[in-house]
Amino acid sequence: MQNNMPYCGPAPDPAQWFWAWNLDPLLLIALTVMAVWGAFVLKGAERQRTNAFGLAGAAAVVAFVSPLCAMSVALFSARTVHHLVVFGVLAPALAVAFPWRKAPILPAFATLSAVLWLWHVPAAYSAAWESGFIYWALQAALIIPAWAFWSAVMRERDHNAIVWLITLVGQMGLLGALLTFAQSPFYLEHLAHAERFGLTALEDQQLAGLIMWVPGMLPVAAVAAMLAWRLFAKELRT
Repeated sequence: MQNNMPYCGPAPDPAQWFWAWNLDPLLLIALTVMAVWGAFVLKGAERQRTNAFGLAGAAAVVAFVSPLCAMSVALFSARTVHHLVVFGVLAPALAVAFPWRKAPILPAFATLSAVLWLWHVPAAYSAAWESGFIYWALQAALIIPAWAFWSAVMRERDHNAIVWLITLVGQMGLLGALLTFAQSPFYLEHLAHAERFGLTALEDQQLAGLIMWVPGMLPVAAVAAMLAWRLFAKELRT
């Protein structure tokens, strides 16, 4: 068990977790500056882009300011929800609001995949736990390629995009299965904290696997289904 305080720490009291908001002044200033900048740049833009930017901002608040941030210190399952919000909501919303127009899909997919797995390597996870710099470096390493990946997928809107999405879903399913069926906990940082919430560290890890395995894949699968339907409708029209 590490004694270093993680960025979102300390772990909240189970009876008062809802009040554990992250009021880091540097984070709040950064989010405010980005919100003002985005509103200025998107002034007069189509509603879809402005709404997407608002969704991205809300997702950032949920991930890094709301009690979910502190809960990710207590429970690995909350950390999984945090990651899903970041790369499953924040990143695609950014891709709609500010599409990365020339983002190549293969490097974006490869980098996103590598970072998803890296976050779940116990040594890397411990490093992010112990260092705020590493924590934010890994967050940026997740957000940037996810933004590029979603931009490329939404730009192509063809069969290749669907293949990439299905491949991403498959990876998430494999990672979720590894977490769910593991016989011992991988992330010892949560040993004591999980017990305060009525879970063993292994049960918490298994819950994280189930979250990634089932509900976590639904948004990606939904986008793939939407693209498939558009392609089908386009072929019918031709």
